Amino acid sequence: MRLLEITGSIADFHSRPIPDDLVEAEVWSFRPPGRGLVLGSAQQEEIADLAAAGRAGVAVAKRRSGGGAVYVDPERCVWVDVVLPTHDERWSNDVREATYWLGEAWQRALGRIGLETRLYRGGLEQTPWGRLVCFAALGPGEVLVGDRKVVGISQRRTRAGARFQCIAYDRWDAADVLDLLAMTEADRVEAAADLATRATGVGDHLEELRAAVLDELLTT
Repeated sequence: MRLLEITGSIADFHSRPIPDDLVEAEVWSFRPPGRGLVLGSAQQEEIADLAAAGRAGVAVAKRRSGGGAVYVDPERCVWVDVVLPTHDERWSNDVREATYWLGEAWQRALGRIGLETRLYRGGLEQTPWGRLVCFAALGPGEVLVGDRKVVGISQRRTRAGARFQCIAYDRWDAADVLDLLAMTEADRVEAAADLATRATGVGDHLEELRAAVLDELLTT
């Protein structure tokens, strides 16, 4: 794999296409310039509370991969994308199985920082808030500590290949994302209670994890 260190805005990063002439797999390591709320490809901008985001200094952007909304903070997350051409030996036409090798690489990286994990091999989980918030439900290839998601993975596929978008946090706080969504207060309280036990973070090991997962991907 080839490593690309990418800079620029969150919106510009998500608008990057999967190259039609991709020769080898690429790892896109991105450190966003500020905090953001990233909506899934099927979500409308109206689900974001733009006024709340503006007051908080949070940029709102949309990605081309599926899933729910994701909160991004450069100080509190590891964000890595992997772009895989269809001729790569790790490629799978099965959308579910396509993510397993990537989840396993994250597992090895998490093992380096002392976390015992398991890989979710089921289909897209249906939960009360899963369509709204990424970390409210499980998808194929995602990684758990106990019963809590620790690595989120979404994917976009074209004729040229697939782009897998991955994120992990230092700690999970559902309010980070819920406070930026257009919801009634009753729904926000209900969602917060449900999401409180859905996910977790890696603690004070973000930079160790970043180095470990890049090493695993580049040597796999």
